[in-house]
Amino acid sequence: MEKIIEEDKQGESLVLEQNPTNTKKLFIESYGCQMNFSDSEVVASILAGQGYNTTNLLEEADLVLVNTCSIRDKAEQTVRKRLEKYNAVKKINPGMKVGVLGCMAERLKSKFLEEEKIVDLVVGPDAYKDLPNLLAEVEEGRDAINVILSKEETYGDISPVRLNSNGVTAFVSITRGCDNMCTFCVVPFTRGRERSREPQSILEEITDLYDRGFKEITLLGQNVDSYLWYGGGLKKDYDKASDMQKATAVDFAQLLDMCARMFPKMRFRFSTSNPQDMHEEVLHVIAKHHNVCNYIHLPVQSGSTRILKEMNRQHTREEYMSLIDKIRAIIPDCAISQDMITGFPTETEEDHQDTLSLMKYVNYDYGFMFAYSERPGTLAARKLEDDVPEQVKKRRLQEVVDLQRDLSHNCTNKFIGQVVEVLIEKESHRSDAHWSGRNSQNTVAVFPKENYKPGDFVLVRINSCTSATLIGEAIGYSEKMQ
Repeated sequence: MEKIIEEDKQGESLVLEQNPTNTKKLFIESYGCQMNFSDSEVVASILAGQGYNTTNLLEEADLVLVNTCSIRDKAEQTVRKRLEKYNAVKKINPGMKVGVLGCMAERLKSKFLEEEKIVDLVVGPDAYKDLPNLLAEVEEGRDAINVILSKEETYGDISPVRLNSNGVTAFVSITRGCDNMCTFCVVPFTRGRERSREPQSILEEITDLYDRGFKEITLLGQNVDSYLWYGGGLKKDYDKASDMQKATAVDFAQLLDMCARMFPKMRFRFSTSNPQDMHEEVLHVIAKHHNVCNYIHLPVQSGSTRILKEMNRQHTREEYMSLIDKIRAIIPDCAISQDMITGFPTETEEDHQDTLSLMKYVNYDYGFMFAYSERPGTLAARKLEDDVPEQVKKRRLQEVVDLQRDLSHNCTNKFIGQVVEVLIEKESHRSDAHWSGRNSQNTVAVFPKENYKPGDFVLVRINSCTSATLIGEAIGYSEKMQ
């Protein structure tokens, strides 16, 4: 995987403020999507109530948890290598317990306990509330497993503990699961059917974050544009809802508008969108509110209509391009990023060229790019031969990455000479004399610290750039966000 950005947070250890009454130590690592990082905050909150403080020192942990991703084989191999590291530490600290959380746990279930002798518990994404019971079983000397998928939003009543927090930005989950059944994807099997969270609980969580000084929220879901609250339950059952439930239902455009209006001094992002489900109303909400960022992550996976059909993507190349045109018309300065897979089964050189030409048409700001990795249990694994040679996959991936780097540089270059609004998030990892933050388009900007501080919305004049980063100087505070 390659994402063209300044920094990468995959697999970092997470640190939590300490509760002086807690006596046990939790070490937790997260891999994969933003939802996993958000889920780890839920887990930390649950375990804080069980007497655990988090630690960034693996060697002193009583409990070690790894929150896993199954989207690519490489992600799973990374987790297995980490388990080898845990095993080495466990030989020194035999009382340490090890658990596997998340999508990989859901996919492999009890097989994990058989394959990885070090693992004491296996917990799927919807079973974290059962952790206290599972830990009790482990303490009594038994392996423990819970990978039952829920039909409801599971954690709407839990206030997540903010791990590794900069005190400025935070994730808020609004949906779980996915109904789209793309042939390459394990998410519907590991996270279950799509269901939405009650709007009031979302707004209450944001209120708490606002009161604590946070300045930017990312609304999270496997497919945020499918958000639909009508009183609970799966989205697929909406047709069975009562007339009253339908009359008071809240969709994603309405939720986003609600957030922007209620918290005008906070900035909002969202991820991830699905092209088939993105409605024009959402675009108009973005255009209407200064505090909704002009940035959409819009995975396409391939530029070939034939391959899109093989992937069971519910849109064509032409429909995707039409959506891009609509975004450009309604939000002219909107940044767009992509997910792209090279070497999907049956992909020809012509299909690959369609992908490159689509990238040029959209002029993506940045992207996540992968070579196809067959995932057990998916329709593609069952029905399609993985027939593109590995060296061809890698060559096509490199061409996609090289093109995206050029496109990214073009996109950052257009900001030179402009003044952009930047939310300061942290110290630049390259210089302790500079701040780092992002503009509305999600592009990282760095500039001299002067008297500003994290959480300030600052106007920055851009003087130069790389393919991933804007470099400039602050000229004052943003009046619109004061």
